[in-house]
Amino acid sequence: MPQAISSACEWLIGQQKPDGHWVGAVESNACMEAQWCLALWFIDLEDHPLRPRLGKALLEMQREDGSWSVYFGAGHGDINTTVEAYAALRSLGYAADLPALSRAADWILSKGGLKNVRVFTRYWLALIGEWPWQKTPCLPPEIIWFPDRFTFSIYNFAQWARATMMPLTILSARRPARPLRPQDRLDALFPDGRENFDYELPAKAGEDLWGKFFRSADRGLHSLQSLPIRRFAPREAAIRHVIEWIIRHQDADGGWGGIQPPWIYSLMALHVEGYQIYHPVMAKALDCLNDPGWRRDEGDATWIQATNSPVWDTMLAIMALHDADAEELHSPEMEKALGWLLDRQIRVKGDWSVKLPDTEPGGWAFEYANDKYPDTDDTAVALIALASCRHRPKWQQRDIEGALTRGVNWLIAMQSSCGGWGAFDKDNNKSILTKIPFCDFGEALDPPSVDVTAHVLEAFGLLGISRNHDSVQRALAWVRREQEPEGPWFGRWGVNYLYGTGAVLPALAAIGEDMTQPYIDKACEWLISCQQEDGGWGESCASYMDIRSVGRGKTTASQTAWALMGLIAVNRPQDHRAITDGCRFLIDQQQNNGSWKELEFTGTGFPGYGVGQTIRLDDPMLSKRLLQGAELSRAFMLRYDLYRQYFPIMALSRASRLQRAGN
Repeated sequence: MPQAISSACEWLIGQQKPDGHWVGAVESNACMEAQWCLALWFIDLEDHPLRPRLGKALLEMQREDGSWSVYFGAGHGDINTTVEAYAALRSLGYAADLPALSRAADWILSKGGLKNVRVFTRYWLALIGEWPWQKTPCLPPEIIWFPDRFTFSIYNFAQWARATMMPLTILSARRPARPLRPQDRLDALFPDGRENFDYELPAKAGEDLWGKFFRSADRGLHSLQSLPIRRFAPREAAIRHVIEWIIRHQDADGGWGGIQPPWIYSLMALHVEGYQIYHPVMAKALDCLNDPGWRRDEGDATWIQATNSPVWDTMLAIMALHDADAEELHSPEMEKALGWLLDRQIRVKGDWSVKLPDTEPGGWAFEYANDKYPDTDDTAVALIALASCRHRPKWQQRDIEGALTRGVNWLIAMQSSCGGWGAFDKDNNKSILTKIPFCDFGEALDPPSVDVTAHVLEAFGLLGISRNHDSVQRALAWVRREQEPEGPWFGRWGVNYLYGTGAVLPALAAIGEDMTQPYIDKACEWLISCQQEDGGWGESCASYMDIRSVGRGKTTASQTAWALMGLIAVNRPQDHRAITDGCRFLIDQQQNNGSWKELEFTGTGFPGYGVGQTIRLDDPMLSKRLLQGAELSRAFMLRYDLYRQYFPIMALSRASRLQRAGN
């Protein structure tokens, strides 16, 4: 085991950037490349050199059946991704009878065609003249004026939804389109003709009165939109206010919100409002496409990431090297990494302060440049990573204690009323918002999640905050209430119950919980029941919809590590064999260079539930209610490249520590 840990650490050190941070690729799905290809067409940059490279990437990602999928290893393709990829390739001039495109068109029609696509795909089709704007959810820009305390205030939507909604209100109000060339139109997807196509958004099974009300309200808003109100003075004032909001929220690197949707929609909205590509805001946004933090080139193909994860990767790498007792051996690298991380604490107020105007900033964000949106998960893990150096004179001189205090105080202020923590906002849980037609794309809310709450508890425990502290007590009570009857915890930001359970058990140990309690035994028994014959653990992304996939899937290095860290934190004698077998799996799977190979997606963006939290998987109407199955058409899944490295280092190092202690 020591050799495996040592070689893994050497590989990880070799990936460190010169300024001290780590960042791995963040892989998602073909919608990223397809949408950028269409966006460049829309803003009159059809000859942009990036477009053909994006087309090559799309062709490389296509499945044999002609479709594109949401995550690696998905059993089925995804209608939305496939339609957007098909449209992007057509915009590049790929002929409809090209085998790759004819297979895609056949697959789309075999799945019911365009009537089943989500809201975002409908917007994209409208932008290229293939869908009537009147049949897309209306987003009036006047919502910018809703007071903060009003239910439908933009600050009651999740961070990612809010940042995306603002530019979409302009596009929805202006109804712009740049149609594809006549020879490139999507005629093959309208086999009975556009005049015979039903453009209505399909109703979800079991839709309640609120859902029906909002559908009627949407039709009313479209009727108003067709009147001269489109250029009415109050509307123009609202649009100017939205533009100011957008420009004020642009990140230092040129993007918006640290993620792709607000970046791409803001670029198009400003273009519609007459901003030229050489305007500083536009030029900065376009230049961001050349940033290696967002872009990955391979041969003649290019992929654009949905986000980037340098802060997250750096703090987890620090934790792994600390667990491996590698600080002394790699002292210069560790010192540089700690300094880089400490410098990333955000000292300015963001959108979160609308609800907490008197709270001092003190959080960390996920990306290189995202000061408006620090998140509680990154902040908690940053505190864990920095806790190891709080007593060193060098770091005390750099006010490490002040940074930790600011982080703790910010987290306490961000705690939701139920006792848990959401990622970006406090009490972001108004479920009525999910009934709005616009919100069928994935998650509109950011309610508390167990995995984030567990990381906060772990940070508080390591920093010596009393278990009797009111914040800790309320969080612990909420975590216990959230445990599933079978023993695990749901994973909101990682796949899935293995992630949630692997986060909770170390957190409970850190705050001094009695680890012999029955509810903890139940969690361990569930983990043991999921261990596979090769000694590892794996769970498919399908587990977000398919109850048979819960805790089951191809074994992976990252998920095996999560399960091991959970069992090691409890350290039941009867689990020692399982821990040994899990470690053996990791050692056997390690490559000669010290790394692990992992193609599976084990990160989660959106489960696709709309409400952002666990739901009943045994509901027989679930697929019809959510308009998705195990292919996760309304979800957004991620593969973080470095998960395969730092989590196994943590697990093996903690197991080695138990072994050395004779346990």
